[in-house]
Amino acid sequence: MDFITGFFGLIEDLTWGWALIPILVVFGVFITVMSGFVQIEYFTRMFRVLSSKNQSGDPNAISAREALLVSVGGRVGGGNIAGVAVAITLGGPGAVFWMWAVALIGMATSLVEATLAQLYKRSNGDGTYRGGPASYIIYGLGAKYRWLAIVYAICLMLAFAFGFNAFQGNTFAGAVNDSLGVDRLWSGILLAIITGFIVYGGIRRIAKVADVIIPIMAFIYIGLALLVIASNITAVPGVIWSIIANAFGLEEAVAGGFGAALAQGLRRGLFSNEAGLGSAPNVAATADVRHPVSQGITQSFSVFVDTIIICSCTAFIILLSPVYQPGVAGVDGVVLTQQSLVSQVGNWAQYFLTFAILLFAFSSIIYNYYLGETALKVMTSKVGALHALRLAIVVVVFLGATAPGATAVFFFSDPLMGLLAVVNLMAIIMLFPVALRILDDFRAQLKAGVARPVFQPTAFPELDLDHSAWPHARNAAAAGDGELAKA
Repeated sequence: MDFITGFFGLIEDLTWGWALIPILVVFGVFITVMSGFVQIEYFTRMFRVLSSKNQSGDPNAISAREALLVSVGGRVGGGNIAGVAVAITLGGPGAVFWMWAVALIGMATSLVEATLAQLYKRSNGDGTYRGGPASYIIYGLGAKYRWLAIVYAICLMLAFAFGFNAFQGNTFAGAVNDSLGVDRLWSGILLAIITGFIVYGGIRRIAKVADVIIPIMAFIYIGLALLVIASNITAVPGVIWSIIANAFGLEEAVAGGFGAALAQGLRRGLFSNEAGLGSAPNVAATADVRHPVSQGITQSFSVFVDTIIICSCTAFIILLSPVYQPGVAGVDGVVLTQQSLVSQVGNWAQYFLTFAILLFAFSSIIYNYYLGETALKVMTSKVGALHALRLAIVVVVFLGATAPGATAVFFFSDPLMGLLAVVNLMAIIMLFPVALRILDDFRAQLKAGVARPVFQPTAFPELDLDHSAWPHARNAAAAGDGELAKA
């Protein structure tokens, strides 16, 4: 056991502990510059997805908005409540600035990886699609890289479907036990039953559930943060100044000053928004859209929602409260966020935060399960294996919920997520020229007056694409270019 833990510790040191964060940041800056600051260019276009509907009319198809909400549900979790509090405790208010910065460049990275996921997606034959890094490795880089896709799939399944789902189950049961006094056994049984109902419904049911609970979760939390900000409006300029001043070492809030703020902001920001880590593209590939870049823009927006909006809500709740004292050891994590809320709006806030944590944990569980299902399909298409995975997820969630110390067994999650990110970055670096060509195609159509660009896979015969995954291309060809321009 010591050898195994040491081995995974070495992987973590070689990824998160040494090179991965600088590589993610540098690559994000590279993509931003080479793409012509694409996340700024299409920023206003991102908001259109909020009103988007199923474009094909197929009842099984996943809309861009539904894919966005599944992705946001996975990204938004404990990191947005506890993670931000930890970043501020260890890095000071300046950590918030660097979380914003890494989100802005991560929006470009997310756009590229989601575009590639859409480009190389495959049709399931029932109106739904599958894809992600494993697909763009196999079909983009070629069959000789299938071994790399298998490594990716194994890391994805173990880290997200098993490891992180055990943690989310533990978070769910812990929150219910602390606030409501419900025994972990009963909350574990309830969570396992709900999880089983959702995962046995597949991506269609997952998307429908996300379409309901994610907006509720996000809007209530944002509304509460706005209430705190409005009641402390005169203090807001001072908080903003402290964030900027601490970020550049003009004021030192914690030991380590600028270095601590930078390190904590980048680390927590990347953990929160997942840009470049290779998880969110699996969900991006499920959407039925007219052009790969359209979903890239949508996934870029999910990074904005996760970090610039949700994480900022937590940051202002903490920094506007008297509970947080810079450089003073004491409460941190979710307790700091909870006490900050209570000090601002009353004791009822602790029950609301418990409810928010429950929704965050549940949305992450269904997201993590889908990542595991996607990974499994890379390795085998046997129905029995899929049923075994679904049963295993229900069991893992139950065990994580009922055994407070058992989740320490899943020590491999962070190291494997680091390895996952390395594999994904290798793939998108090699496929970046292809992504730029697809982006140029999107821009050219907009310049030609096409309001909603349509991707024509026949225009890229050298790429290994599934033409059946692009019904809008056939419809546009049948309608003619004149009708396309009016679309």
